[in-house]
Amino acid sequence: MSNRALLEVIALDVEDAIAAQAGGADRLELVTDMAADGLTPPRETFAAIRAAVDIPLRVMLRLADGFAAGDVEALVTVARGLRAEGAQEFVLGFLNPDGTPDLGAVEALVAELDGCRWTFHRAIDRAADRDGLRKALADVPGLDTYLTAGAAGGVDAGLPTLLAEAARRGDPGYGPRILVGGGLDLHHLPELRAAGVDAFHIGGAARPRGWSAPVAASAVAAWREALS
Repeated sequence: MSNRALLEVIALDVEDAIAAQAGGADRLELVTDMAADGLTPPRETFAAIRAAVDIPLRVMLRLADGFAAGDVEALVTVARGLRAEGAQEFVLGFLNPDGTPDLGAVEALVAELDGCRWTFHRAIDRAADRDGLRKALADVPGLDTYLTAGAAGGVDAGLPTLLAEAARRGDPGYGPRILVGGGLDLHHLPELRAAGVDAFHIGGAARPRGWSAPVAASAVAAWREALS
């Protein structure tokens, strides 16, 4: 199992979640409103998905489009409700207007998460200084993953950055796992796998008929096969 790459799939509802698990997803990222790039799903949606599948679920903590935290108290309240419902893993990430990490917002949420594991999402791809962001977050509890395409424009543009960061595993700030997502295509996998990247995130790629249609188990299975 140690060599098995992790495949995370975006799920909007129970139908998505069941199809993704059937196709071989290892973990789901739960969001709503992909028109806003993914916001926190309703607590009831989390509960229904948790009851329907048995793979790990990472729940988005984000209340508005963009990378500003907005109302941090509201985020903390939402996180508390999800924790009460049984959520144990999360996705979050906020930037200040100057592109530095919003440590106040991150730390307020992480305090509420109380040791839960979490992903810092693609806000890193909009950061003014990726290396500085990683170092600033190096000691924040629970951070075990960065979801990144290497660039705001997607994996095609960010591949050199992803390969360079993969080579720095073990440096301060480079301990968390790299989860590649954002314009990821099957043709990117061989180079990323050769560099030691072992975690991949898909959304649209799991939906051959577009975001208005559900996840297709067959599409997820094609990725699972390509990774094994």
